[in-house]
Amino acid sequence: MRNNLLLHLPFSYGAARAIRKAALAFVLICMSSNASLAGSLRILAFGDSLTQGYGLMEADGLVPQLQAWLNTHEAAVTVVNGGVSGDTTAGGAARIDWSLSPDIGAVMIALGGNDMLRGLAPSEAKANLTKIVEAVQGAGLPVLLIGMQAPGNYGAEYKAEFEGLYAELAEDYGTLYEPQFLGALGQVPAEALVWMQSDGIHPNEEGVLKIVEALGPRVLELAEMAASKE
Repeated sequence: MRNNLLLHLPFSYGAARAIRKAALAFVLICMSSNASLAGSLRILAFGDSLTQGYGLMEADGLVPQLQAWLNTHEAAVTVVNGGVSGDTTAGGAARIDWSLSPDIGAVMIALGGNDMLRGLAPSEAKANLTKIVEAVQGAGLPVLLIGMQAPGNYGAEYKAEFEGLYAELAEDYGTLYEPQFLGALGQVPAEALVWMQSDGIHPNEEGVLKIVEALGPRVLELAEMAASKE
């Protein structure tokens, strides 16, 4: 994420937010009723616009590309898109319970990017992510927690605290852990630009593919963990 992209904040409040959440609930319910069309394990990809596929054709988003990667690896897994553009960890904590439909067998959590862009306190994000992880584990489901890379606009201390909370949660709750959602695109902002859309925040089609190639093995681990619980 480029530091000057803090100006691009996909806010979603009031009626628009309620409509989007209602629509997501409807989609999840519909997908649950068609479980026979997909793999035996259904993994909920729970996140924000990075998960939802903002700015991309539907087939080029994270979930479809991850699904294709899993298919090529002959994994009997269906990934359910639980991404809400503009969502924060607080929004995720508010919707996690109804997102855990009975057919879901595991959850990958990728939230916190919008918290960082808005300069929200790392302690608040950690508390919200804790609620999400506890809800998922309380339902008996394994978790893959995906960290986010913080911009440097708020100082080194903020950056270190925010990025560090994911590792702390993963250790405290024994979840699978992937340190950085965008890590595969490079550690230097200038290096990552070629893999980003014009807003500099969201990956383009090729960038998503690189993310999927890095994230895929972790998702396979998550699937194996879920299978061991059956």
